[in-house]
Amino acid sequence: MIRVTIFFFYLMFSTGISFASGQVSPKEKAALVDLYNNTNGSEWNSSWDVTAPVTTWKGVEVEKGHVVGLTLFMNNLEGTLPESIGDLKHLSELNLAFNQITGVLPKDIVKLKKLKVFRLEMNRIKGAIPTGVGNFEQLEVFSMFNNFLTGPIPESFGELKNLKELNLSSNNLKGIIPTSIGNLTNLEALGLFENKLEGQIPREIGNLIQLRELVLSNNELGGEIPSEFEQLASLKILQLQNNRFNSFNVLHGMDSKQFLVLDTDDRTLNPKFKDIQIDRTRMADTKFEDENENE
Repeated sequence: MIRVTIFFFYLMFSTGISFASGQVSPKEKAALVDLYNNTNGSEWNSSWDVTAPVTTWKGVEVEKGHVVGLTLFMNNLEGTLPESIGDLKHLSELNLAFNQITGVLPKDIVKLKKLKVFRLEMNRIKGAIPTGVGNFEQLEVFSMFNNFLTGPIPESFGELKNLKELNLSSNNLKGIIPTSIGNLTNLEALGLFENKLEGQIPREIGNLIQLRELVLSNNELGGEIPSEFEQLASLKILQLQNNRFNSFNVLHGMDSKQFLVLDTDDRTLNPKFKDIQIDRTRMADTKFEDENENE
């Protein structure tokens, strides 16, 4: 009995040491190794020594024995994301932007319910956005511009009440802008540039009183600009050019002084670009610049 008790305390103590030193569960480590193998890890710009402790792997953040951050921005990942990525259930930040990732999003990726930042922009990912995207209850950033996404924008985006940035620009998305977008009252930037979206802009966008950046250019949107645009007092960047709108009357009634960038197909509105924004014709460009500044 004494030996069993001693062994129990030894086991508890050794486990504590393991977590204190930043080790992770075999399941989470296996998910990382799957990512490494699936995306040609030996050829990454900054590769991993998979025989070394996980805490030494570049871009992996570990807290209390769990992987909470995975940042492999511009690291030459080439291949597909493994289904096991859904096993990183404590992940709060996933940044795999500016790589060569192909294939579709794994169906289990929606199991990452603690995610706050989801960045997969500038890859070659195809297929539809999972309808289960609404599972990302804590999400603040969802960015997948410049991929090959198809299908509609899921209504379930409207469930992400903490979302501040949604960027789906430069894909092949079709259909309408879902009215549920109007539920995202914390949204500050919405980029849907260069897709195949049609129909009218939903009036519910007028609910987005925190919105500072709205980029809808290069789509097939039509009808009138909703009168609810007048409620967007925080809006600084508005780009609507190259669509099929038949009226811009609402914009004539807005205070042009609020805009840093204003670009539409109505030439009487006099396109406006503040000097610092002159090259900011789409969100993709500026996100690239922002990430490089943070490197």
